[in-house]
Amino acid sequence: MKIFEEQEIRQFIHVNEQAIKVVEEGFSALAKGIVTLPPIMRIDIPENNGEIDVKTAYIKGLDSFAIKISSGFFNNASLGLPSLSGMMLLLSSQTGLAKSILLDNGYLTDVRTAIAGAIASKYLAKKQVEQVGIIGTGTQARYQLEALSLVREFSTVIIFGRNDLSARRYAKEMETQLGKPVIIAESIEEVVKTSDIVVTTTPSTQPLIKAEWLHPGLHITAMGSDAEHKQELDANIFEQTDVIVCDVKTQCFRLGELHHAKSKEIITDDSPIIELGDLTAGFKKGRENQKQITVCDLTGTGVQDTVIARFAFEQLTNKDK
Repeated sequence: MKIFEEQEIRQFIHVNEQAIKVVEEGFSALAKGIVTLPPIMRIDIPENNGEIDVKTAYIKGLDSFAIKISSGFFNNASLGLPSLSGMMLLLSSQTGLAKSILLDNGYLTDVRTAIAGAIASKYLAKKQVEQVGIIGTGTQARYQLEALSLVREFSTVIIFGRNDLSARRYAKEMETQLGKPVIIAESIEEVVKTSDIVVTTTPSTQPLIKAEWLHPGLHITAMGSDAEHKQELDANIFEQTDVIVCDVKTQCFRLGELHHAKSKEIITDDSPIIELGDLTAGFKKGRENQKQITVCDLTGTGVQDTVIARFAFEQLTNKDK
């Protein structure tokens, strides 16, 4: 069994076109019905504002699959520690024996989550984009913007963060990385009303984006709501949305933004909701005109973890060949 640590994994796995292709293939396999995807197991530790998720998936015909353990402890910043961590265990689907432990401290989860956001914008955002809005200033806010730059050209970025120091640090880092101006907004409303694409990246438990701020042509990717108590979008947004997409419908009905909209009977089991794999597999279309309002609800799936873990193992074991 091979053990790889975060530093080595970071050298060989990046947010890039290869990773997009790998994750798209995973979503397509899901749409084709060749994935065994059990429900997420989650342990909440409320006294420390923490949670641990266990995700997995087996893609039929492949010789390995991953079990991923990820943690989010959102008080860690005050301790000088990262909020997110985790590891992936790659198992043989022929023998059940462990092939590798990927001690990535959540890095592979960051990569595959960012890639899913980019895939959503690839199929749902307008082709011509002027401004991108990011809500949040943490690790995922950085990766989402980096991944988005692979699928859409844009001129400026506007961001909102609760902490002014963190917002200024984020703006400086991303300006340097992307070579584009990054504006710090006074409010979330300003971000939404002035952007063509908005990505929410927070663990918020209260809606951040209001329905009355939507405008024709807007695309929103919401990736922070991955537990029943989390919510970044006003549920009424889905009354105005022309195209609703999610990663896994049953999962989002239990955990995501769709969970809140369903509980208010704004959407139902029969609402026309597209799963992301239907877009990557070419079974359905995403955005069809410049005026549509589109939303993608991402809760994170085990199939993403299996494909990124397999990809990492392949890259790491072939690095010297």
